[in-house]
Amino acid sequence: MSRLIVPAKPYKSLLDLKQTELAIKFLKDFFQSTLSAELRLRRVTAPLFVLKGTGINDNLNGVERPVTFAIKDMEGREAEVVHSLAKWKRMMLAEYKIGRGYGLYTDMNAIRADEELDNTHSLYVDQWDWELCIGEEDRTLAYLKDVVRRIYATIVRCEYFVYELFPSIQPQLPREIHFIHAQQLLDLYPGKTPKEREDLITEKYGAVFIIGIGGKLSNGEKHDGRSPDYDDWTTDNEDGFKGLNGDILVWDGILGRSLELSSMGVRVDKEALVRQLELCGETERLQFEFHKKLMNDELPLSLGGGIGQSRLCMYMLRKAHVGEIQSSIWPDDMRRECAAHGMMLL
Repeated sequence: MSRLIVPAKPYKSLLDLKQTELAIKFLKDFFQSTLSAELRLRRVTAPLFVLKGTGINDNLNGVERPVTFAIKDMEGREAEVVHSLAKWKRMMLAEYKIGRGYGLYTDMNAIRADEELDNTHSLYVDQWDWELCIGEEDRTLAYLKDVVRRIYATIVRCEYFVYELFPSIQPQLPREIHFIHAQQLLDLYPGKTPKEREDLITEKYGAVFIIGIGGKLSNGEKHDGRSPDYDDWTTDNEDGFKGLNGDILVWDGILGRSLELSSMGVRVDKEALVRQLELCGETERLQFEFHKKLMNDELPLSLGGGIGQSRLCMYMLRKAHVGEIQSSIWPDDMRRECAAHGMMLL
């Protein structure tokens, strides 16, 4: 049986199919141009796949299988469809010789074959992957929070832009985003699961940035998984906790739960890379191309993340299922159940 979430209230899309397609185009154009101006990012072209064994692909939680195929004209060498471009972008900062305070973004398209399909998770992933070149003195929680606020301000402006085009979609985001560390969240709701804690705090504040994703908390568990070789989740920050990364969540009133729009963070330096690989028992990754470049000081310090395109459109257009935004593959029982509850999947 599918993991479909049926809205508690009767659901009907505020936009018809033609309006939805127009809105997606307008929204994506507005958001990426506004974000690039806000963070001083230039657009670059991204790969759909990378060579296997280079360490460039994002290994997510370390258990997801990348889609792999052999390349006929390269003597059968294997390529992997990307999961995300977290490490590739940092290499491009060096390739394009981008200076401190400037960065790049790209339209990232990926396939995650092991994704558990529901209202917000699809086999097909599309996001704006971005990366900002920073200095050693910028590797702080204060700098991270400043960038989060600027991204959130772009999201708020985007919501008003949608309202101007389609007045039936009323703005609902708060003016400010609330910051909280994953350990503080655990202390606040000790008897709840990580997802339940996210829902409770996001419903309370409307928009939240949860800091410190990837490291173990006082209960011996992680709030959520994070690869050890891009975000820094072990460095001490100014608030007395560990971690210079996090997730942006907003309250989705249609589904009655929190919705993650972005994952981001200060990237590992050499010390954090080794420390986190040791914690995860993956020091063999130091032999990969990306990791060698980082250890040899061939890559700049950076801060980056990804912003889900379909997720953002789903939220902004008040849709109940990501399949109302993107064309993908869904289980037959999910399609039938969606149709019965007014969710018209593309």
